[in-house]
Amino acid sequence: MPLTVVSASGHTWRLRQRIGSGSEGVVYAVDDARPLVAKLVPAPPDPAAYRRRVERLVRQRREPRAVRLLSGGTARVAWPMVGVRAGGPGPDGVDGYLMADMRHAHRPFAHLLSPQARPAHLPRATWATALAAGLSLSRLLADLHAEGYVVGDLKPDNLWVGAHGSVGIADVDSWQFRDGGEVFAGRMGSPGYTAPERIGAPAGTAPDRAGDEFVLAVLVHELLMCGLHPFAGHPEAGADYLSYDDNVLHGRCRLLDRTSVVLPRSAPPVDLLPRRLTALFRSAFGGVRPPASAWAEALAAESEPARLRTCRRDPLHVHTAERPWCPWCDLAEHGTDGCPAPHPDPAPAPPAEGAAPYPRDVRSTQGRTLWRR
Repeated sequence: MPLTVVSASGHTWRLRQRIGSGSEGVVYAVDDARPLVAKLVPAPPDPAAYRRRVERLVRQRREPRAVRLLSGGTARVAWPMVGVRAGGPGPDGVDGYLMADMRHAHRPFAHLLSPQARPAHLPRATWATALAAGLSLSRLLADLHAEGYVVGDLKPDNLWVGAHGSVGIADVDSWQFRDGGEVFAGRMGSPGYTAPERIGAPAGTAPDRAGDEFVLAVLVHELLMCGLHPFAGHPEAGADYLSYDDNVLHGRCRLLDRTSVVLPRSAPPVDLLPRRLTALFRSAFGGVRPPASAWAEALAAESEPARLRTCRRDPLHVHTAERPWCPWCDLAEHGTDGCPAPHPDPAPAPPAEGAAPYPRDVRSTQGRTLWRR
């Protein structure tokens, strides 16, 4: 029997195949003329509070702050459109909401980082595309912060990217926001994507903009450094690797201290980055954390045509003008066909029924991609 959901006004929608799932929710395609999906959350800690959260977000969709975020051509935010419920009004019912299907104009963000997925889904992507994605993400986060929202659990799994680097975001129901005098607390962090001051924080600790800004720097680094996490690497002196978070807590980062970690020769060189961006990364990871607007300004400057060079041997080899020769050809000549992560995540899950999956079905593959065809 097909699964159906109903809104408070009595409108019903039939759900099709399940296209994604995570620790809290399940995403289904919706049988509708518009490109929609439904997110259902089977067991929120407080069902009444979750319903109220969704109701407030749906109402905010018509407010100026959300209208500004949703304005423009390609959808940047999969905002809740209407609250729905599956399974009837009783205790066995499941709450959720409808939102735009980001697959309509985007691919999962992990596809830009994955050597397996990128040739099939983003075949013309170059380092300039990565710059554009970093710029789009920075502008999006700056706009969210300006309107009073904190993402909290910013990570590749809830991000989307277009063919030319435009970035969108989903999982709005996990954000932290204020509605009137009430604050709706957000979810904070995932392994590898949590600011050091937030790692190990007590349950219920509220996320903040500074945490988002740390993760933004991590994501921009992954985009521009072949998917390599900035805190990747075995600890110096042969100590056991535990996790990205352990390296974050101990400040083990090649950009801060070249001797703090050991990376394979396949890792992209530090001078792949323009000096202006290198300074921002060092500040983000070991100094005064730049806001998203500062990243947007710097990435816009580095995206100017005069700041980029295209290899004569391969038009997909794009690099900063500060680099006198092509780094991708240089890596290839040393026998590097990719940038294997020292501690790779599992391989990406296959798309459901030939469609691009929702990000929670795509495992991150930090550090495995090279802008080389």
